[in-house]
Amino acid sequence: MSENNEEVTLLLQLESLIGPWEGNILRRYCHLSNASALLWDYFKQINWVGFYLVEEGKERLILGPFQGKVACTDIQFSRGVCGKAARSAQSQLVEDVHLFPGHIACDVASRSELVVPILDARGDVVALIDVDSPLVGRFTKSDQTLLEQVSSLLAKMLWT
Repeated sequence: MSENNEEVTLLLQLESLIGPWEGNILRRYCHLSNASALLWDYFKQINWVGFYLVEEGKERLILGPFQGKVACTDIQFSRGVCGKAARSAQSQLVEDVHLFPGHIACDVASRSELVVPILDARGDVVALIDVDSPLVGRFTKSDQTLLEQVSSLLAKMLWT
C-alpha cells in the first residue's frame, strides 16, 4: 500500500464505500459510480474520470460510470489509449494524447491520459479506469501506482 497519507485515505475510503459485495451486477455499477466520484474529488486538474467495461465475448469496451463531460460510449480494442490498455492488459500513461497514434478525441480539451486495466482472478481485463486532463504531462508514475492499487482493490472486491 502507498505511504502517502492522502493515498492511504483514498484507498481506505474506497474500500469502505464498496463494503462487502454480494455479486449483484447492478450493485457493481453503484460501487463504480461512487468510485468515480471519489476519484473525481481526489485528482486535481482533470476533466474526466471513469470506467469502461469489457463487453463479454467481444473486443469492445462499453462506457461505465464516470464524472466529467460526455464520453465515447463504445471503444474497440483496436483503437486509442483505452484499446491499447485492454489489448495489452498494461497501464498506459500518455503525456500528450495528440502524439499517441490513433488517439480517440472524445473531448478535444483532453491532452494527457492515464488508463489502468482491472483484471479478474484469471488475469483477464474486465474493465478500465480512465483519467483525462486538459494539461500535457499531468499524470505521474505515482498516479499510475495509485490507480493500479485502486484497480487491484476493485478487482478483489467486485470481480471475484
